Amino acid sequence: MAINKNMRFKVSFFISFVALTYNIYGQDPVPAPLLSGEVSFVTTQNVYVKFHDTQAIIIGDSLRLEGTGNSCLVIKNKSTTSCVCTVVEGCTIQKGDVVIYRIPPKIPEKKKETPRKEVIQPIIELEEKPLYKETIRGSVSAASYNTINSQRDDRHRLVGRLSMNAEHIKGSKFSLNTYLNYQHILGLKDTSSYLKNSLLRIYNLAAHYDATPTLSLTLGRNINSKISSLGAIDGLQVEKFFGKQYFGAIAGFRPDILDFGFNSNLLQYGGYVGTLTEGASLYSQTTLGFIQQQNSGEIDRRYAYFQHTSTIFQNLNLFSSLEMDLYSKLNEVVSNNIRLTNLYLSARYRFSRKFNMMVSYDSRKRILYYETFQTEVERLLDDDVARQGARARINFRPFKNIFAGASYSKRFQNNSENRSDNIYGFITLSKLPTIGGRLSLSYNMNESNYLKSNVAAIRHSNSYLDGRLNADFYYRFVHYHYTNNLNPLSQHYVGTNLSYYIDRKLMFSISGEMTTYDQENNYRIYSRLVQRF
Repeated sequence: MAINKNMRFKVSFFISFVALTYNIYGQDPVPAPLLSGEVSFVTTQNVYVKFHDTQAIIIGDSLRLEGTGNSCLVIKNKSTTSCVCTVVEGCTIQKGDVVIYRIPPKIPEKKKETPRKEVIQPIIELEEKPLYKETIRGSVSAASYNTINSQRDDRHRLVGRLSMNAEHIKGSKFSLNTYLNYQHILGLKDTSSYLKNSLLRIYNLAAHYDATPTLSLTLGRNINSKISSLGAIDGLQVEKFFGKQYFGAIAGFRPDILDFGFNSNLLQYGGYVGTLTEGASLYSQTTLGFIQQQNSGEIDRRYAYFQHTSTIFQNLNLFSSLEMDLYSKLNEVVSNNIRLTNLYLSARYRFSRKFNMMVSYDSRKRILYYETFQTEVERLLDDDVARQGARARINFRPFKNIFAGASYSKRFQNNSENRSDNIYGFITLSKLPTIGGRLSLSYNMNESNYLKSNVAAIRHSNSYLDGRLNADFYYRFVHYHYTNNLNPLSQHYVGTNLSYYIDRKLMFSISGEMTTYDQENNYRIYSRLVQRF
């Protein structure tokens, strides 16, 4: 009887040990949480991305293009539902593209033991609650971009970025925001005023003052989200709310078209009116503005601007914007004819948590600055053809661990030039058995008047060390066929991305890629160190 009890005790101990070992070593790493956003607007300088909520997003971080995993956008400013970004060199961004933001893991800090102290009941004094709360967020980063070519010159570039958003400093009415970028190209021999080996670009550097809860003033270089296509403004901006309606005025200068510096010859001024509605089932914002831009005292451009964005029942998202030029000058003859230069419409509907669809249309003409390009105006007007595009995209999740999507876009114009058709699809499998992580497969086909391309890619992503280490490994095959060339071109890309959170606010990442085609091998190495505060 004692032997049986001893035997049962040993069996029970063995089963408990196996179960405990499985719980400790048999679980997959927890992937870092992701946020999905959509590109809502693209200008020559910035890209605007719409999110449901940007509270967890940190300025200075990067956004990845869905289905490829490439870091293509750098966040330089944000509002409650959108981000202003710049494009990483070598990336192509279109309206409606879906981007992914990886939320940094929260690494718990070690608790320090403190000796017990005698508790003395304090005298509680009622303090007046401040109207404004200080919030300071930002990041500083240093990066290197290196391209090593077997048959061409190597390229090496160093980049430093500073981003900071200090709201209501020490509980005051003053706020400060800045985003600047400095780059230095190593080994650049031929330099000029147009091509420099060192370049400092200030995208945002402004002081904000809330005179009252409904009246605000901004001084410096700033991008106004209500008139986003205008880009950066060097000067003064004033905005006043009257309930749900608002009025704004701007007076300042455009950045220089060559080096993005300050240029006092490029005066611009204007105003806008709008309405804002915020509720549980409806968010809507509509803005109408008029802007005049000058060059050395002469009218360069005068136009009207309209923008509308709305979210209905958290399922339907609508966005539209248009620009109409109200001034022209040809051979010293001034006209006030209306010319539609920019139109963009998009709608996104979420049928359920597993299925959503987006459609968009855009029509764009070349923007004419009659004083800046006065010797080229007549030639540019001869090619005054609207370049149009239409796109449709669906995303769906048929099963818990499977996410897929497909899109079709078409570019065209009335003279049949610049035509292109693009088909794209992807599928992502998450929580893979045995190896864990996510596996993504994507395919893209593009056909234009002169080129047909096919791109296929596979990528595996995973997180390790409780989410502190993220790793991507990918392969991409590209095949080009030019209509005027009998010899097609094939390229192979193999690469990896590694990022490690040294602590909660310090991150180091490195990416490497090898490209092979014909007899040429090229290597790209990108590293970055980011400190958040």
